[in-house]
Amino acid sequence: MLYRDQGIVLRTYKLGEADRIVVLITRGHGKVRSVAKGVRKTKSKFGARLEPTSHVALQFYEGRNLDIVNQAESIDQFRAIRDDYDRFTRASAMLEAVDQLAQEHEISPGLYNILLGALRTLDARDSPLVVPGFFLKLLAQEGFRPVVDECVVCGSPDDLVAFDFEQGGVLCRSCRQGRPLTPEALRLLRLVLGGRLGEALDEPASPATREVERLATEALEHHLERRLRSVTMIEN
Repeated sequence: MLYRDQGIVLRTYKLGEADRIVVLITRGHGKVRSVAKGVRKTKSKFGARLEPTSHVALQFYEGRNLDIVNQAESIDQFRAIRDDYDRFTRASAMLEAVDQLAQEHEISPGLYNILLGALRTLDARDSPLVVPGFFLKLLAQEGFRPVVDECVVCGSPDDLVAFDFEQGGVLCRSCRQGRPLTPEALRLLRLVLGGRLGEALDEPASPATREVERLATEALEHHLERRLRSVTMIEN
């Protein structure tokens, strides 16, 4: 059976001598593992359209174990990401996170839309908070939105000085445990999670943006219960 969808390529790997496995997050079918036949033997544009970060319109043939990609037409090529190693490594961390969260053929338009929006934002502007903002939005999408407006233990809105991954949010001085949190980093967390992401993306690189980046990464890794390999590339 043939079906059409739009998707973002999360990763690829070799299959045999000529084929390639392509893993995508799609708008209407969730995560799809598919085969692109013969793409490693030719110099056709078909294979080039199925590289990580590609946003494509696809036609699949539904297979028993793996679906087969019959057609792929580019929607977004994200040239600024592909031409910039730093942006590409950060995009790779976002792709890896979605790959870990998404379940095969479990429809999740939220995951798809958040990733597509983040890639378009990263392609348009090189803000230090695109990836951490994306990680925090993913946590919220998964039902684990960090509490940043009051102490997650006692509910106090004042003197919030720490963040604890087990508790899932910020803590006041009386309840503090976990990692210390500066007032400036708390302000940025509130911008991201309070519907003011655009303001956060305008922030220049600073110790506070780096603090939020580390915190958002560790919070997502805590939820996933594993390290993100692509993050190591960013840190190096």
